[in-house]
Formats: sequence, C-alpha cells, structure tokens
Amino acid sequence: MEPPLTPDTTNQRDNDITATVMRERTRLVNFIRRRIRDPNDAEDILQDVFHEFVQAYRLPAPIEQASAWLFRAARNRIIDRFRKKKEEPLTDLSSADDDDASHEYRLDLALPAHDAGPEALYARTMLLKALQDALDELPPDQREVFIAHELEGRTFKDMAMDSGIALNTLLARKRYAVLHLRARLQSIYDELDL
Repeated sequence: MEPPLTPDTTNQRDNDITATVMRERTRLVNFIRRRIRDPNDAEDILQDVFHEFVQAYRLPAPIEQASAWLFRAARNRIIDRFRKKKEEPLTDLSSADDDDASHEYRLDLALPAHDAGPEALYARTMLLKALQDALDELPPDQREVFIAHELEGRTFKDMAMDSGIALNTLLARKRYAVLHLRARLQSIYDELDL
C-alpha cells in the first residue's frame, strides 16, 4: 500500500515531473515531429502527452520508467491522431525503416481513446499497465530493442551500427518481443472485451 501523500512528497513529485519534462522535451519533440507534418498538431500532441503524464504521475502509484512512458504515450497519441484524420498510413508510425514492414515486427497496440469516457479510460489504463508489465518480463536484450525501435524511433540499421550486433539478431529480438507482448496483451483485450 502506498504511503499517504504529504506536502513534501507532493513537492518532490512536482519536482520530479518538472525534471522529467525538461530532460525529455527535446527528444520527445523530435520523435513527434518526425511523424507529424503539421507543427501545430505536433505541439498539441506534446502538450497532451505532458498533461497526461502529470495526471498519471500524481496517482498513488507513480510511473517507474518516465521516459518509456512518455514515448509510449506520444506514439499512442500519434496513432489516435492518424485514426481520426486518416491523412497518412499507420505503417509510417511503427516502422522507422523498411526492414520491419512485415506484420510480425509490429505490435499495433489498439488503445481506447483517452477522452472516450470512464470505461475507455479504465481499459486504456489497464492495457498500458499490462504493456508495462509485459515489457518488464522480456529479457533485457529484447526489451531494449523493442523500446529503441518502437518508442524512440531508432532504425534497426542504426542500432546495428551502434551496437555491433547483427541486423538479423536485432530483428529476431524485436520479433520475439512482439510475440510475447501480443500473447500477454491478448488476455487483457479478452478480459476487457475490446
């Protein structure tokens, strides 16, 4: 059980929020702008993500991996925006290069809209929690590749050059990660009847 919030813990959480926003803003802006043409839409998404982050961070159980959470939230907002506007194909969102255009390398997480009412917000929260738990279950090498590609937007070619790990090895790690995440999240989708 979480300890009750005191003015000191509230101030510390506010300081943590500010530090995280300052640290991640530039990377997050670049991530969003690579996927959204209109600068105003990109700024709207950024503000929505930060607003959602502040709300989520102030819940009794704070966010453990703030950076990963922010990029996941941004990606989900971008997907939501594309679903509404239908102006660009969704494959541009999950694929930073052509090496992984195949379905087996994409998670394609379908989240209820954040503003679709309390039941949808509950389902969204449960799915995001299940995703975080499933990510934590992955072997570190699979988790790192998945986060770098899906959340940070890095290409497999760049990761291979930086790490010295063969491209096919990175692709296999991502594929195993996606298969595990799909299997774990399917039960949540079934439970929530989505």
